[in-house]
Amino acid sequence: MPGLMIIAHAPLASSLKSVAEHAYPDCSRTLEALDVPPDMPIEEVERRAREMLARVRTPEAVIFTDVFGATPCNVAQRLGDDSAQIKVVAGVNVPMLWRSLCYAGESADAVVARAMVGASQGVMQVAVTRPQNQTQKSGPHDQDHRQHQQ
Repeated sequence: MPGLMIIAHAPLASSLKSVAEHAYPDCSRTLEALDVPPDMPIEEVERRAREMLARVRTPEAVIFTDVFGATPCNVAQRLGDDSAQIKVVAGVNVPMLWRSLCYAGESADAVVARAMVGASQGVMQVAVTRPQNQTQKSGPHDQDHRQHQQ
């Protein structure tokens, strides 16, 4: 089971960890989150990230980051360069994180594959109207049933 870590612009990392704990209350011992404020030097981000990674690494770890090319991702890539057992995935979202936690007992490579599927399947355009097969409820607030007292 790989350790999981989120490095993202503040407050996204800690917010995603909170969402993860909502669905998986026991995940806190295998999931770390590092919020990166805009004024934190990259050396400090890397130092804190290394400390957190040491706590969750099993020796495998998967690091999620928000935006490719930004400071959180650059730090994650530095950590990933240290070992082939550390995987880095950019573009973290809730479906990706939940899918990873659901299959956290698998290898880091398998968790990354499942995370990528969760991320892509979790992003979709949502219709602005109800699907045709839903029945319409009538009631006092039904928009098609207007009885105005004027």
